[in-house]
Amino acid sequence: MKISKKLAGLAAVLTAAVFTAGASADEAAVKQGLARLLPDVTPDSIEASAVPGLYEVLIGPRLYYMSEDGDYLLHGKLINTKTRENLTEAKETKAKKVVIDAVSEDSMIVYGADDAKHTITVFTDIDCGYCRKLHREMEDYTEAGIKVRYLFYPRAGVGSPSYQKAVSVWCADDSAKAMTAAKTGGNVEDKTCENPVQDHMELGELMGVNGTPALVLDSGQVLPGYIPADRLAKYLNAEDAK
Repeated sequence: MKISKKLAGLAAVLTAAVFTAGASADEAAVKQGLARLLPDVTPDSIEASAVPGLYEVLIGPRLYYMSEDGDYLLHGKLINTKTRENLTEAKETKAKKVVIDAVSEDSMIVYGADDAKHTITVFTDIDCGYCRKLHREMEDYTEAGIKVRYLFYPRAGVGSPSYQKAVSVWCADDSAKAMTAAKTGGNVEDKTCENPVQDHMELGELMGVNGTPALVLDSGQVLPGYIPADRLAKYLNAEDAK
């Protein structure tokens, strides 16, 4: 598991405020078992799960399960067959919200009103086709009451042309204008400065992003792929009404 020390530390501080590790005679065994498998990772919490003998191990916004003796680690979804509730997703979503809420908008490129009804945080790749499609419809999102906050996630990796475009956009005098130019095939002056691009990429990995665009909702839920503004607004309004 690749989690930067900076982001792992951030996740630990943030999730500690939400999830408190429960004291248990089995906790030491669970910690020992985790240390054998992931020696460089410190869990943010260890709690008894809904299944007897199985413990929840939270690492940032990722939830794992471990047997009480520390010998077996599971990574998957725990479903309550009576209620059909995805217990894993509910807790991971809560943790993702805590992590994403702590990211300052000063390190994002933001479109839309501060008092917009909804806010989405989008991991984006300048060269991604559906990311460009989403950006071309930015006016539709803002008119639907959705503020869009961009985090960079160039899928080709650090040092790639997409990565350099992201850096140049961030370093431009007007990063929002430069983002629009880059996403519509225009030229953006090649620039370098102190930037958050690599931090955004590491955060995306921590959040489980594996494609772009990836939309993080106010609740912490992550929706993969492009969603038209009208359909997204309906979904967000329905979620608010629950």
